[in-house]
Amino acid sequence: MIIAVIFTSFLIAICGYIVNENNADILLAGYNTMSKAEKDKFDLINYLKFFRKFMLSVSLYTAIIYFVSIIFLNNETSAIIYAVSLCLPWPYFIIVSNKKFIK
Repeated sequence: MIIAVIFTSFLIAICGYIVNENNADILLAGYNTMSKAEKDKFDLINYLKFFRKFMLSVSLYTAIIYFVSIIFLNNETSAIIYAVSLCLPWPYFIIVSNKKFIK
């Protein structure tokens, strides 16, 4: 499980760095289906800053939560805690993304 947590955290962190202004048309779900007028109203630069910071935070904090929980709890409970900690931040991400970055 430790290898899976490290691998998953690494993938999440890498996703934050892969997406940039040049490939957002291809890689960002939702942005790639917007019309030209909608894309002009969307603050892509600040969104990408938020996206990168969010992805790095999720990858770091979920790994920390798992490794701390493994010290005090058994493997199964730690895996459940890790899975929950991966799911909890996404509603915040969606709410902030929808409110903050449309000009």
